[in-house]
Amino acid sequence: MTKAPIIKTERLTLRGFELGDFPVFSAFYASERSKFCGGPAHPESSWRMLACEIGHWQLRGYGRWAVTLSDTGELIGNVGLWNPEGWPEPEIGWDIYEGYDGKGYATEAAIAARTYAYETLGWGTVVSLIMPPNDASKAVARKMGARFESMFNHVRYGQEEIWRHLSAADLMDGGMEAYA
Repeated sequence: MTKAPIIKTERLTLRGFELGDFPVFSAFYASERSKFCGGPAHPESSWRMLACEIGHWQLRGYGRWAVTLSDTGELIGNVGLWNPEGWPEPEIGWDIYEGYDGKGYATEAAIAARTYAYETLGWGTVVSLIMPPNDASKAVARKMGARFESMFNHVRYGQEEIWRHLSAADLMDGGMEAYA
């Protein structure tokens, strides 16, 4: 059984999802804020999404983490590696809950996820799929050094932009600062 490892950054703890996360998780997916990532959704659908987040670790050996503030333990989002059926390739995805945007949490957690993908899983590259009107996610991708690559037509979500992140080799050859 694959369990999500705990990753700590300067301000955040990335950990596996737990049943106790459901009320906050479900509230996010019931809100308009979730419109770019499968919502708004009824709690019954949110339950299935939470089970999918947990199950992805079992099926793929990697997945997305519950992102919490290290000093309070408060759940503020889900960030991590995602590759369900129908995706063009593995991605880094980020969803930050209401009231926590604009603080750099998505970027901090996504960089930790990318580092895990490259250093632990041995991936050479990764993408992020972003809905065209989602300017906030595009800003996070740019901060990480990602660039728009092409469009992808998802069977359920429609047109999505593929943003290619700096490769593991690019990061080793000069880091993100060399490409910003």
